[in-house]
Amino acid sequence: MELRQLEHFVAVAEDCHFTRAAKRLHIAQSGLSASIRSLERELGAPLFLRSTRQVRLTAEGQALLVEARKTLAAGDAAKGAVAAVRGLLRGTLSVGSLQCLHAVHVPALLAGFVREHPGLEVSLRHGGSGDLIDRVRTGSLDIAFVSRPRQIPDEVVVSALDREPLVLGCALDHRFADCDEVKLQDLGDERFVDFTADWGTRDLADRVLAEAGVERRVALEASDVHSLLDLVSFGLGVALVPQSFTVKTDRVRFIPLAGDVPLWETVAVTADPTGKAAAALLAKVGPAGDSQVSSCVSA
Repeated sequence: MELRQLEHFVAVAEDCHFTRAAKRLHIAQSGLSASIRSLERELGAPLFLRSTRQVRLTAEGQALLVEARKTLAAGDAAKGAVAAVRGLLRGTLSVGSLQCLHAVHVPALLAGFVREHPGLEVSLRHGGSGDLIDRVRTGSLDIAFVSRPRQIPDEVVVSALDREPLVLGCALDHRFADCDEVKLQDLGDERFVDFTADWGTRDLADRVLAEAGVERRVALEASDVHSLLDLVSFGLGVALVPQSFTVKTDRVRFIPLAGDVPLWETVAVTADPTGKAAAALLAKVGPAGDSQVSSCVSA
């Protein structure tokens, strides 16, 4: 089994299409098909279910995909270790991030990192915290900037970046708009706007309200900050959001929470062990206020 064959396999698995994968790899489709057939013969198992319309992984293929990504990542790490001796970073770095963060301005961070390491090919993927953490765990991402998960997989390392309290966001004419603070227990009759289930602030809000004995209704879901705040501003519901959301709009009233205020935490997640490139990027990120901080926040 060769690394080249695993690269071919992963490309087909990700694209679910031989022609697209061949174009991405800059090889002939016939050569790609031959490489996959050779791998299947060596492993003694079919890796794909092929039809005229669709290519899907078999159970054996799904099992191989996790290990193939880890093996390719280890190969990149080996190349990187040799390059590091020469003071160079080469190979690839796959970064995941929430759409927008307060703790670090990802575009500015990557721009400076690419300038310092022109031999490194950097890619970026946006998504929810749960999905991005799982991609680090399975080897398809090297590092991800996300909200702290409730449970941390054994295969990853979590580095804290920043913490901030949650506040209540409501419309300007809401009954809480003139309050100095609001108790979580007073939110039982409220309709909520929130992010979808895979997003970190949704998970935190669900947990802290449940602990406060509040059974809430999430009437509308959004997948970005601006849409969520627009829904709140029109009185379609209230939302528990990180404090840094307060700089995003003047059409929403933000009210501190009374008592033991829950904290929303931004973290960096890397594989265990952390690759050279991911470690170098993480070293560029200091605590919020000491690094390139964004005024935009996501879930």
